[in-house]
Amino acid sequence: MAARLNCDPIPPAAVLSAEDRLARLRLIRSRRIGAVTYHRLLAEHGTAGAALDALPEIARAAGVENYAACPPEVALHEMRAARLAGARMLCHGEALYPAALAELPDPPPVLWLRGDAALLSRPMVALVGARNASSLGLRMARRLAETLSEAGFVVVSGLARGIDGEAHAAALAGGTVAVLAGGVDVIYPVENAALADGIATQGCLISEQPPGLEPQARHFPLRNRIISGLSRAVVVVEAAARSGSLITAKEAADQGRDVLAVPGHPFDARAAGCNQLIREGAVLVRSAADVIEALGAVPKPQAQPHLALPEPARAAPPRRPLRDIAALHSLILNRLGPSPVAEDQLIRDLAVPVAEVAPQLLTLELEGKLIRQPGGLLSRA
Repeated sequence: MAARLNCDPIPPAAVLSAEDRLARLRLIRSRRIGAVTYHRLLAEHGTAGAALDALPEIARAAGVENYAACPPEVALHEMRAARLAGARMLCHGEALYPAALAELPDPPPVLWLRGDAALLSRPMVALVGARNASSLGLRMARRLAETLSEAGFVVVSGLARGIDGEAHAAALAGGTVAVLAGGVDVIYPVENAALADGIATQGCLISEQPPGLEPQARHFPLRNRIISGLSRAVVVVEAAARSGSLITAKEAADQGRDVLAVPGHPFDARAAGCNQLIREGAVLVRSAADVIEALGAVPKPQAQPHLALPEPARAAPPRRPLRDIAALHSLILNRLGPSPVAEDQLIRDLAVPVAEVAPQLLTLELEGKLIRQPGGLLSRA
């Protein structure tokens, strides 16, 4: 099965000690540990500290000698940098962690935030679009953001130039969340620095990356999954046929979120992506009223349930002979290629019990032979 560790009913939120928070940060910053592996290790070992203790042996069994988890000093340095930037650490399972984001199969284990964390518990709608937006596109984004904000929605976007920046600015008074690809203190593009300062004061800036990290191309798809994961719906205002906004829309659809799009003139390349989304079934948006009609009015504020930590494994699965393990590794790798495949689909194809396959997937990941991608997808390295 894909690594979906959440279950209903949702247990009460966890209260984490300073020691556990440090261990969690060390675990997610350890080499070859991504969000999916992090949650699997936490589920199997019960605590981040126990998972850290087990990592060298797991790596050794995979043929990786001298594996060392992230040192405490590195995690403490990150925490100090966050304090200097005015950022707070929010761990998966804590009360303030966004409930919608926690429902994903690969929720970020750690978020850094600057601003009003209470906004993360309110209903959110993402507005995304072209960086080189037209005047009409910017006006539409502004009007949508203002009206949705007045209706009680928090507007989420990625602080990019164009549609993103316009949406943030228009929703600032009512509440807006900016998800950053780099560190929560690294503003990109620089031209939005003043806007980011306003969001840090009146809204909320969040990132799963360490403070001080400059954003790189590989960080933006990870950011996009958080934008859509936070939101009840993603509204695309303008987007080319191949753009980051369409990646966000695809993430939203994969996550079970509503996808809505503003139509444009067929001759305008900036409308090609939106028109394509509508052709594929996205809700056509003429005004904020269409968004509100699709989602329903914002409910009255009420206490929301939050996820606690996964329960520790009851017992370790029996050890298999090394020859059988090697055969299973070959079987897994032969099924994988450069194109990602869903983990649950792979396990169905293998016709091997989940309890036997899951540990070997982790071993192959630590060995660098397979790559986990957002959405529970696997590919061969």
